[in-house]
Amino acid sequence: MSSPSTVDTPVLIVGGGPVGLALALDLGWRGIACHLVEQGDGSIEHPKATAENARTLEIFRRWGIADRVCATASPDVSYNALYCTSLTGYEIARVERPGHGGRGPSSHSPERAQRCNQLWLDPILREAARSHDCVRLDYGTRFLSCAERSDGILAELEDVATGARRGIAARYLVDCSGGRSAIRRSLGIEMSGDSALDYHTSLFLRAPKLWSYHDKGQAALISFVDEKGIWRNLVQLDAELWRFTASGKALYDSAGEGELNAMFDEAVGTRVPREVISTGRWTAHDVVADRFRSGRVLLAGDAAHLNHPNGGHGLNTGIGDAADLGWMLAALVEGWGGSTLLEAYEQERRPVALLAVGEASRTHRAWRMPSHPAIREAGEAGEAARRDVGERLQALLRQVVLTEGLALGYSYDRSTLVWSDGTPVPAPDCAAYRPTTRPGVRAPHGWIAEGRSILDLFGRGFVLLRFGSDAPAADALAAAFGARRIPLAIESIGDPDLARLYERKLVLVRPDGHVAWRGDTLPADPAALADRVRGMAAETVPS
Repeated sequence: MSSPSTVDTPVLIVGGGPVGLALALDLGWRGIACHLVEQGDGSIEHPKATAENARTLEIFRRWGIADRVCATASPDVSYNALYCTSLTGYEIARVERPGHGGRGPSSHSPERAQRCNQLWLDPILREAARSHDCVRLDYGTRFLSCAERSDGILAELEDVATGARRGIAARYLVDCSGGRSAIRRSLGIEMSGDSALDYHTSLFLRAPKLWSYHDKGQAALISFVDEKGIWRNLVQLDAELWRFTASGKALYDSAGEGELNAMFDEAVGTRVPREVISTGRWTAHDVVADRFRSGRVLLAGDAAHLNHPNGGHGLNTGIGDAADLGWMLAALVEGWGGSTLLEAYEQERRPVALLAVGEASRTHRAWRMPSHPAIREAGEAGEAARRDVGERLQALLRQVVLTEGLALGYSYDRSTLVWSDGTPVPAPDCAAYRPTTRPGVRAPHGWIAEGRSILDLFGRGFVLLRFGSDAPAADALAAAFGARRIPLAIESIGDPDLARLYERKLVLVRPDGHVAWRGDTLPADPAALADRVRGMAAETVPS
């Protein structure tokens, strides 16, 4: 490996998409030096992910960028989902989503789900990451190869413009380079699942106030139903920008801009003024990497999991990867993290990826349900067909577009960093969220002051919450954490509503906002708990 000069960094991130930028931002926010390399210039020619769920906005809130993300949403953008034969044809089903958009809190979070396409999200993440002096973003830099050494990784990079090569030594490498990751393949890590679920071709276009040309009103997600089923959709990005997508292998192989324009006219039902900005093609996958780690190399985002865009789970799962991995890498770099931390990353995030991919796959299969040959006909036969399809769609749509349970309710109960209290693991419910403090889950939201959520206490280190005046003293636990240099804050909460919500007198919350342990008394061996949550515990911990 050619290495004429070496630049040392604790963490090397390969890939400058939203997940790579989010990880760089999280590390920078924690004061951990990192170096991100991206072979492109950071620009986006064709829009990709658009939907950010409430959990992602909570993470953005922690980093101080939630307001900027929300500010990108145009007041002219709706969050509803619409199913119709065409925008000038028949409406078949509609789903209102009052918990999405706006700046107010939702019922279970201080934030609401938002729609901020990568066109605007990536620059926000980039600017925020660059605001930290310890973060270096290197665009126009291609990753070539890496080799693992006893003390870290030695990677070879190439300047795209000049071809000059240089080496960089890092303690850890995180692959955020996307679904075609050469790093993952070089490590021999396979992806399991459906690798060619569907083929999509799309137009990125500008059509100001498109809704003024039809009577269906506004909707963020518009799906068109004909005799073949649902194979075309229109996504609103802002008041002027849209992405029109059609699926099918033959179209993917042959379609040009003219054919897509004709399909767009048919879907709208009338000719509307528009400007085509770009066209794009991609293959939908429902796959998860068999491993998320090889030594000091870790996979995150699309390099680790890919899912059909139904439900918008891909970006959100990737941001969750970054939030989980950020505090673990910080713990290792700062010296208080233990040897099992990186094993726990896979234990925690791979089940979440499997859940998200499985949900996207299941709803995709149902979403492509058979239609009816009379779906577009006038008269009684058409009305009966639309009523039948509409009823089936309404039964399905709650699972496709209402996914608060998946966003907020996933758990790390299999993790060796979590001290289980023996309570039963609830069955996953991707639609409905039920607050709990069972170890492994995201700590639930509640207000501790005007405009301040209890979630705002979490992030920098561990937090021990003491509920009520009779909560046990935490001196022994504080001493155990202090002896190991584990950052710990102790917060006493007197609000009885929050005490009921949190279910125990003592709740220990990790830097990522997930519950590590809970109880009404301290464990008999506080040192064992400290070692467990930092990744140095044995398989069992005494109570």
